[in-house]
Amino acid sequence: MKNIDPRHYDVIVAPVITEKATTASEFNKVVFKVDGKATKPQIKEAVEKLFDVKVKSVNTLVRKGKTKAFRGTFGSQSDVKRAVVTLEEGHRIDVTTGL
Repeated sequence: MKNIDPRHYDVIVAPVITEKATTASEFNKVVFKVDGKATKPQIKEAVEKLFDVKVKSVNTLVRKGKTKAFRGTFGSQSDVKRAVVTLEEGHRIDVTTGL
């Protein structure tokens, strides 16, 4: 097995499989849920080491959790940080097959 730091598995939480993410995959982009404290250089390094690809750029966003009411009690879902990773030409990640 390659020389992979276990911290890389903490940075990348899960792939995002939505209609919008599937459309972005046609343009060499992959969307991941990432740790809330992860930085762009950490995300880039983790994706390059785990998937053995070259990353062109990383864009991040934080999706705010929705507020819900259940029987008069209000609660909120957790905020989720996502990363849109653009890959270099010739590199691909198929998130449907797993690691």
